[in-house]
Amino acid sequence: MAEPYYRQTAQQALNSQQSNANGLTSQEAAQRARQYGPNKLSEGEKKSMVRVFFEQFKDLLVLILIVAACISAASGNMESTIVIFAVLILNAVLGTVQYWKAEKSLESLKAMSSPTTKVLRDGKRMEIPSAEVVPGDVVLLETGDMVVADGRILENFSLKVNESSLTGESEGVDKTADAIDAGQVALGDQKNMVFSGSLVTYGRATVLVTGTGMHTELGKIAALMNQTQQRKTPLQQSLDSFSAKLAVVILIISALVFALSVFRTGMSILDSLMFAVALAVAAIPEALSSIVTIVLAMGTQKMARQNAIIKDLKAVESLGSVSVICSDKTGTLTQNKMTPQKVYADGALLEGNDLKLANDVQRLLLKAALLASDATNDEENGTSIGDPTEVALVMLGEQFGVVEEDYRAQHPRLGELAFDSDRKLMSTLHDIDGTPTLFTKGAMDVLLSRSQWLLTSAGKVELTPERKEEIARVNMELSTEGLRVLAFAYRELDSVRPLTLEDENDFTFIGLISMIDPPRPEAIQAVADAKQGGIRTIMITGDHKVTATAIARQLGIFRDGDEALAGMELDNMTDAELDQRLEKISVYARVSPEHKIRIVNAWQRKGNIVSMTGDGVNDAPALKKADIGVAMGITGTEVSKDAASMILADDNFATIVKAVVNGRSVYANIKNAILFLLSGNTAGIFCVLYASIMALPVPFEPVHLLFINLLTDSLPAIAIGMEPARRGLLNQKPRDPKEPILNRSLLSRIGVQGLLIAIATMTAFYLGYGPAKDAAMASTMAFATLTLARLFHGFNCRGAESLFRLKLTTNPASILAFFAGVVLLGLVLFVPGLTGLFMVAPGFGTAQLGKVVLLALAPTVVIQLYKLLTDHKRR
Repeated sequence: MAEPYYRQTAQQALNSQQSNANGLTSQEAAQRARQYGPNKLSEGEKKSMVRVFFEQFKDLLVLILIVAACISAASGNMESTIVIFAVLILNAVLGTVQYWKAEKSLESLKAMSSPTTKVLRDGKRMEIPSAEVVPGDVVLLETGDMVVADGRILENFSLKVNESSLTGESEGVDKTADAIDAGQVALGDQKNMVFSGSLVTYGRATVLVTGTGMHTELGKIAALMNQTQQRKTPLQQSLDSFSAKLAVVILIISALVFALSVFRTGMSILDSLMFAVALAVAAIPEALSSIVTIVLAMGTQKMARQNAIIKDLKAVESLGSVSVICSDKTGTLTQNKMTPQKVYADGALLEGNDLKLANDVQRLLLKAALLASDATNDEENGTSIGDPTEVALVMLGEQFGVVEEDYRAQHPRLGELAFDSDRKLMSTLHDIDGTPTLFTKGAMDVLLSRSQWLLTSAGKVELTPERKEEIARVNMELSTEGLRVLAFAYRELDSVRPLTLEDENDFTFIGLISMIDPPRPEAIQAVADAKQGGIRTIMITGDHKVTATAIARQLGIFRDGDEALAGMELDNMTDAELDQRLEKISVYARVSPEHKIRIVNAWQRKGNIVSMTGDGVNDAPALKKADIGVAMGITGTEVSKDAASMILADDNFATIVKAVVNGRSVYANIKNAILFLLSGNTAGIFCVLYASIMALPVPFEPVHLLFINLLTDSLPAIAIGMEPARRGLLNQKPRDPKEPILNRSLLSRIGVQGLLIAIATMTAFYLGYGPAKDAAMASTMAFATLTLARLFHGFNCRGAESLFRLKLTTNPASILAFFAGVVLLGLVLFVPGLTGLFMVAPGFGTAQLGKVVLLALAPTVVIQLYKLLTDHKRR
């Protein structure tokens, strides 16, 4: 039996995997990918299309209808039986196709939000999708990364990992690269191993991949993770609840219609039962929940094309209610393209390209900038890996012909204290001319308070209050120009040893490097658009208050009368004081992730729906706390992406505003689809109730109602769900999340519009019935009018405005759905084989068709005239 990896030394582990410290070659990686397959967990058995198809028949009402069809066959009415089964099969096919489309949509979204991993291949650092990681790969882990495979640590730099997904222990585990000389070691005690699904909370490490996919510790418990059934969104749940209540009401109405049919019209019990059951199936909006799912899925696909990847369908609903967006500054509101600007060293403030390497202080400043950073920049390919701030430092070195990787190879890193947002510092230990030297970069105010000396060309001098004041003045001057400022210092140690946080004191201050990350031009417009839509934008940043305020003013976030608050000031405020000043604060500077949670809580206490952006490990709690957590797709850690409900593929603030507009649009489309479905069903119920009460012959045959159910409950409703977002959506205030979708306004429109269609339908019925009391012609005309009126009604339900404002051609799907319905209706009314099946009256011709068209169009004309009047009032 092979020795466990935790008992092997780093070199032994490399030998076991036939790998080396420079990673695999591309050819080896490709061969192993074929051998081991993708680095993915088995998702368990998926439903087959056949199973999904037969599940469409599990609905209680469909089962009742099947029983009715069997009774009909037993009584010799084979034509009705054939039509019922044909319609049921068509409904099942449609339901199966809808399920397949929704699954495909969700799969593509999962693929877009899957994590990436930094590996060494062919001796070069590169970023690849985690699914392409293979055993033997050398993976580079940093703070914020998600561990995507099991591995043995080769090099360790203060790595701390949260393994709660495996062990249940939320406290981070300190790791080591040393072999463990023990027999059986529990998973939680394998300190030189990392496991798939865990999160890097501190430090960095080089790791040899020892297991991928189902051959990881997480893979062993993958069966527990295969319970991936999608939970219904709150909107779907409320609609299901409504549908259930509606079903009870309609079944009572059906029972009433059955009794009236038997006792007042003399219809046989079998025919009365068939009619009552068909009415129930046609009246209950069975398609409601599936239509909502399809519209939500289409909305997420559209957002994904616009770089907003929605991880959870619930987020689409919440987006329409967002009233506050708390956004990071760097990369989201700004371009995230840091370029070096002015430099302060040896008492002089000069442009970056005017640095003189002959000056000892300026040369050491550049040395500290390159060594105390991890970024790399490939000028030939125009690609860079790492934090944009560190990329700017590398670019500064390149201006003087200094290649960062060569320079770092000359002065290898002997130890480090990784950056974290609480300390606001990063330190690395190097051998400089035989002296162990700690280089530290970070926030000016933090580093200045920990420095005792100042480096000048004349040597080290005491950092007096006057000198500190001068450095602070220069920092303020740079900050007011909207520049981001990093400070650098060093400290010589007595020996190379493991670093502690206590080592970050007694520094010699070297100087400042400033850089600029200009505002995104589109963010300025997006902030204005958000304000127009009643959405408040708040800037949250780790930058200095003056710098943040300068950028916020350029973006239109900070206006006269607004306040900027620093993290320390926030610490000194009670929740009551924060609530009192909250509306005036537009900028939060020098904040930690804990502050973000407090800001979210404060806005939520005031009843707001809050969107919060984040990219770091420590942002995860705030992203989960926010109503819409937004992670950065480019610069965001895998931990933040995992916690968020939306990922910005382009890290762009304007994308958030586009997503909010699309969220509002999706919600409006769902509401319009519900209006369409329920008003049409209401019309059918009104007609049948009226005929029953007035002792008239039944206005529809069972097959008519089934045909209407199939035709009008799907294609036009989906077409309404494809209505494009309109500019006017930004003129509306955010939706009240407590307001039910079926509010009084919508229910009254359902009732009124259903009544208009019912009046037109029953008018057609009376015209067909005539003095001769021709029940067959009356039923045919009522059926044709109701079907065509509902098809016309699809155009009414596209939006609140009239078609003159919406324009007929802006939603081609609605036109296609209409013509598809007209063609089907024409086939039923005039093709000889179908006329018998659908019990079309023999005398039905062009004269009757003309009356049907006019009557079916009448409700749409009335509704459009009303909308024209309201259009005029809106102006």
